[in-house]
Amino acid sequence: MMELLRAALVIARRDFTAVVLSRTFILFLLGPLLPILIGFAFGGLGDRISSTDLRPVVGVAMSARDSAALERAHDRLTKRMGDQALPRLRPVASTPSPRIQLARPDSEVVAIMSGTLLRPTLTGKANDLDTLQGDISLLSTAALAERTLQFVTVERQEATTSLGAQAQAQLLIGRVAQVVMFFLTILLAGMILSNLVEEKTNKIIEILAAAVPIDAIFLGKLMAMLAMSFVGIAFWGGTAFAIFVALHDGGGALPTPAVGWPLFLMLAVLYFAMAYTLLGSLFLGIGAQAATVREVQTLNMPVTMGQMLIFFFASYAVDHMGSPAELAACIFPFSSPFAMIARAAQDGAIWPHLVALVWQGAFVALIIRVGVLLFRRHVMQSGGRWWKRLFRPATG
Repeated sequence: MMELLRAALVIARRDFTAVVLSRTFILFLLGPLLPILIGFAFGGLGDRISSTDLRPVVGVAMSARDSAALERAHDRLTKRMGDQALPRLRPVASTPSPRIQLARPDSEVVAIMSGTLLRPTLTGKANDLDTLQGDISLLSTAALAERTLQFVTVERQEATTSLGAQAQAQLLIGRVAQVVMFFLTILLAGMILSNLVEEKTNKIIEILAAAVPIDAIFLGKLMAMLAMSFVGIAFWGGTAFAIFVALHDGGGALPTPAVGWPLFLMLAVLYFAMAYTLLGSLFLGIGAQAATVREVQTLNMPVTMGQMLIFFFASYAVDHMGSPAELAACIFPFSSPFAMIARAAQDGAIWPHLVALVWQGAFVALIIRVGVLLFRRHVMQSGGRWWKRLFRPATG
């Protein structure tokens, strides 16, 4: 066993160094950050557009007294409801025909409000009138009741504990942890599919198989890719934390998961490692059977769809703690890490996580063993009956 681990560490160090010290690894680290930066840029641009240009403008062609009352009502309501709740108002000259004024090339209003506050008239296209009629009615009512309209003061009674709010917050933590783990897994584990193709093509795998056990090759490559994944996660996590600290405005503290933040973060690392090695060992075994990169690309789509189904299954189980579906998600090896990290956010029991980690680790060993046997039989053209060799160490 010690010789197997020693050989696996040699393979892991070789693959880890070859990946991390390459120039393309820097592009790999920067790649996921570019969509986030673009999203922030377009998000800020969208907020700016929605806060200014996209609000409809209504022209007010009324007496000076009614226009002033309407403006004051608009200011009072937008302070409570937000700037986006009501259309913008703009004084326009009173004309006998608002329709003619709307048809002028230099007109910047979508509708014109005329008449009096008690009997306002709104002129515009039918779809604009359907959108604005209720807002204009609210503004006119508030303007007429300017002296009598008073906002009711709500009495505050603060509570230190709300179990309902705490449960919702912990459910949200579990969902966020699931989504983060899923995207990291789907981003990183897929690379293992093509891990052995190049070495098989260059006949390097035969040299390695002659020097160390094939079990050590599979285990070492899995360890190297997992270590490379942790390097990427450390880089992305540090960048995300720096952005969070820079943008955090001192709001309320984050809700606490049921097991506490230190243990929750440790379990998140362990469950990601298990999710990665479970899928990675399966992908390594599947990819080892492929002869060309084209075959790997063909396998990529069904593998991705399988990951999506596993995630949806685990995500459904989050809302049904203790149900048969949630228990099945915790037991099924490939969905177990996602279901168990959500359980850690909502349930403070520790022993189920110890059992789950041992269960998942056993399946990692089993999948690696089966992958090695298939690789020996179909690629290396060696080995006897697989059921006799399943639990016997491979020697090369």
